[in-house]
Amino acid sequence: MTGWKPGDRRESPREMVRVDQAGEYGAIRIYAGQLAVMGDRVPMARAIAGMARQEEVHRAYFDAMLARRGVRPTLLYPFWHVAGFALGAATAAMGPEAAMACTAAIETEIDHHYARQLRQLGESDPELSDAVARFREEEVEHRDTALASGAEDAPGYPVLAGLIRLGCRAAIAVARRI
Repeated sequence: MTGWKPGDRRESPREMVRVDQAGEYGAIRIYAGQLAVMGDRVPMARAIAGMARQEEVHRAYFDAMLARRGVRPTLLYPFWHVAGFALGAATAAMGPEAAMACTAAIETEIDHHYARQLRQLGESDPELSDAVARFREEEVEHRDTALASGAEDAPGYPVLAGLIRLGCRAAIAVARRI
């Protein structure tokens, strides 16, 4: 992404770090909401807890990158805190398949998001590119786990997944600026 200039429609590396850190925080809150409702009663709770631990590692990495690069985090933390937990809790309350549908939808969108970032970055920021590529692989694993765990069996899966993906795209767009 050599030659980025203010006003460019592409994400700047600073925006990428802000958005990615906010997204990891949102994912942690979603998993917290799911686990609060499901506890350890559901067989997939162990998988969800493992995904949450990976998201914590991703967020910690982006937290450090925010500090090193002097990037302001999103101002929407209070919203992400509540909205992420609520989304996780609501989908878990609908059943384990709906919780997995939530994960599949979000991770599908994050896969596309990270792929766009990698194309934009090219070789211009190896530190960020390496992290995004590594984390993308884990996010794809989360999506595949969710699909293998019955995500598509959730009631109204196409509508539920579509709404969650739309919300995810909106969150990405808002976190770029705010």
